[in-house]
Amino acid sequence: MKFIIKFVEKQKKHFAKDGKYHRFHPLFEAVETFLYTSPRETEGRVQIKDGTDLKRIMTAVLLALLPLLVISFYNVGLQTNLIIGKVGDISSVVSGNWRLGLFQALGFSFNPEGLLPNFILGLLYFLPLYLVTLVVGGFWEVLFAVIRKHPIHEGFFVTSMLFPLILPPNIPLWQAALGISFGVVLGKEVFGGVGMNVVNPALTGRIFLFFAYPAQISGNAIWTGIDGVSTATPLTTLTSWGVDGLAQASMKLDGIQLATQATTWKQAFLGFIPGSLGETSALGCLIGAVILVVTGVASWRIIVSVLGGAYLLVTLLNIIGGNPAMEVPFHWHLVVGGFAFGTAFMATDPVSAPALNKAKYIYGFLIGLLVIMVRVLNPAFPEGMMMAILFANICAPLFDYIFVSRNIKRRMKQNG
Repeated sequence: MKFIIKFVEKQKKHFAKDGKYHRFHPLFEAVETFLYTSPRETEGRVQIKDGTDLKRIMTAVLLALLPLLVISFYNVGLQTNLIIGKVGDISSVVSGNWRLGLFQALGFSFNPEGLLPNFILGLLYFLPLYLVTLVVGGFWEVLFAVIRKHPIHEGFFVTSMLFPLILPPNIPLWQAALGISFGVVLGKEVFGGVGMNVVNPALTGRIFLFFAYPAQISGNAIWTGIDGVSTATPLTTLTSWGVDGLAQASMKLDGIQLATQATTWKQAFLGFIPGSLGETSALGCLIGAVILVVTGVASWRIIVSVLGGAYLLVTLLNIIGGNPAMEVPFHWHLVVGGFAFGTAFMATDPVSAPALNKAKYIYGFLIGLLVIMVRVLNPAFPEGMMMAILFANICAPLFDYIFVSRNIKRRMKQNG
């Protein structure tokens, strides 16, 4: 480690203000702070506001994501192996999918009973998406930092991890590259970079793909690791035919009937259902939410308010009734679609969420109401969490402004 420190310190002069490569100082600083904590200390009078910095936030979020990542890797492999097990001739399926071909080349067989094969197969779907996200998104981060002469922050590592988790496992890599480009450039950099963005960059990239390529990412058809599989998602099944419809959902591959794909609440809670890479396991999201709240990264007020807003509207709709969507119980809304993932990791984003505690209650409550409204009362969209969070992101500065103005007026009255 000392050798690395000495080497980096020797190169520092080349990236200083008058150095040969001074334009690339942000990139050098990013590498330096990533490898080790800088020995430089602040001199003079300083005001310490908080002990939490970007690196600590990044570490806490990545730690919170670990349980979800393990479950999602296993589940993607499991769902893929289950489908292959229902197909008589798998040669046509494998030949058109390079991930499956690589899986076989590594010496694994398509067996849903194996823990390691399922995990490795899921990893083969996640890693390419993550690498594309990291390289393409990192390119834009470095480019804007060098042009603006700003430091390169570690915050993008969180976005690069979250973005692949909200995508279908078999999405084309070029679409993932377009999505993260849109999210980083128009969702963050145009506002000034890290800490200045109004909306969540990962969700911004996701909503761009939602409207640009609806056939692949609208969520009307179930997401698996194999192209050509068609069936309704658990969320679509619930809102169209109710809970009983989950036991009768059929699955087809290229129009050929495979078998009935039943879904239980326990499966949905644990995360053993088809879906995007990180949104299927409510258990993984619950563990992550606890870690984020304990470490102080996420606000429990937002999480509780999201649950409260959703519960209030679901209960009201259950009383009114009238169609299967309005009769779906609250505990099912928690475990299908992106509700759990959005509540734990997206709604609690400290940059795009309000800063004041009272504003956080309204912010979370609005998200809870909107997600149920979109899911139940708007049949055009099968999932409402993404749109609910982005709309609330836009309103977050207004909520803070309202309570700041009230506090100023109250103090002015008190001071006479």
